[in-house]
Amino acid sequence: MRLSDAARVVPGACLIGDGHVRVSRIVFDHRQVNPGDLFVALRGTRLDGAQFIPAAFDRGAVAAVVEQRESLPAGRPGLVVTSTRLALGLLAAELEGWPSRRLRVAGVTGTDGKTTTSSLLAAVLRASGRRVGSITTVSAQIGDTSLDTGFHTSTPDAPDLQHYLRLMVEAGMEDAVLEVTSHGLDQDRVAGCDFDLAVVTNVTSDHLDYHRTYDAYLAAKLKLFQSLERSARKPGVPKGIVYNLDDRSAEPISHLWCERRLSYALERRADVRARGVRLYADATAFDVESPVSSFPVELPLPGWYNVANALAAAAAALIWDVPIPAIQEGLATFGGVPGRLERIDRGQDFEVFVDFAHTANSLEMVLRLKREQCRRRLLIVFGCAGLRDRGKRPVMGEIAGRFADRIYLTAEDPRTESLEAILEEIAEGCRKAGRREGVDYWKIPDRATAIERAIFDAKPGDVVLVTGKGHERSMCFGTVEQPWSDQDAVRQAIDRRLSTTSR
Repeated sequence: MRLSDAARVVPGACLIGDGHVRVSRIVFDHRQVNPGDLFVALRGTRLDGAQFIPAAFDRGAVAAVVEQRESLPAGRPGLVVTSTRLALGLLAAELEGWPSRRLRVAGVTGTDGKTTTSSLLAAVLRASGRRVGSITTVSAQIGDTSLDTGFHTSTPDAPDLQHYLRLMVEAGMEDAVLEVTSHGLDQDRVAGCDFDLAVVTNVTSDHLDYHRTYDAYLAAKLKLFQSLERSARKPGVPKGIVYNLDDRSAEPISHLWCERRLSYALERRADVRARGVRLYADATAFDVESPVSSFPVELPLPGWYNVANALAAAAAALIWDVPIPAIQEGLATFGGVPGRLERIDRGQDFEVFVDFAHTANSLEMVLRLKREQCRRRLLIVFGCAGLRDRGKRPVMGEIAGRFADRIYLTAEDPRTESLEAILEEIAEGCRKAGRREGVDYWKIPDRATAIERAIFDAKPGDVVLVTGKGHERSMCFGTVEQPWSDQDAVRQAIDRRLSTTSR
């Protein structure tokens, strides 16, 4: 790609200098620049990429993309654009050959349930005979190949996202299901993705550390749905919307342009509904009522919230005219998602689950489910991440205090915040729920120690929940990611307990 070609891709871009300069790669981290790269200077919350432009040129960048003309060193070529983040997404798509235009693309957004709903939809599409790729919080799945997308990543940065999509095209995929976060939308990481279907799970008051207000958070989510009208048209593929009529995001979404739309709900009279729901310990069964027909579904996932996730996936499949038998098969044979109510069984006489619940809403849903199923006591190990929404910490503490019998507060990616201060903010909520430190809640900073304490405290018939990390394989202290696995820590603690009691 020549720099002049790049200028044509970004609306309103002003070309400075030699447009014949060839670009081999798009890079936004100056430390990763190689000779021939185009450096895009992103403005972040703490740092402005413009300050690293000289260093990028020193490392061999052939040009830079900036928002201010004066940021370009004298005599250096580049592009001046309104938004470098938007430019990054569009340029990454151009360099990879606009792969989303050769795929049928669904985007799933929401506060909770995005990964499960995305995975359910991908399973249904596969059951219909389609070749499907997906990008979720867990991984990028391309056929039978699973690619690690990095630490704490739901929506990858634009260059990585477009590269994964190109790999899908090269591997013969027909559909792509993308988990799309509010951060990814607000930061234009999905700019250059031509979506055909937009799905929302819910939009609760979370991530307000970043978005500041619920309205701003919702506005970021709505960008996915608004993009449908601008997205490239693909032969025979309608532009569709699926939304949750039980959620307060329904009203603004219902007025947005699309060619097909379906609502779903557990409580209200939606287009797609569940009737005759039967809840089991590890599964659910219900009848789906839809404009097409009514049909029975068996889902190997527990809880009302997974019924809602399945309805969202079924509605999305119906938008794309997936046959009902394929919907039934995809849901019935779904293999689950790592770190979503993942049972850890080492032969112990109590149950242990690892779950990703890290918002107030998701924590309440999983605690409510296990409270209903628990024969004896419910024990929970959890924390709250540093440099993230502080307002949810006492709320989550109070929720734990209302539903759990014993609470172990511990580290969950404290980053550069004081772990002691984070735990105290959660503990405020525990005390509001009437809990007493040292009696039914404890602050145990080391996560491995907290997990072991809960495992050793558990009695026959108890349920132990370890939440907040789920599938993740690292934990951030300061600015360093350290290897971590809740599953490994739980297995080791159970094995130590079993070996101790067998002596």
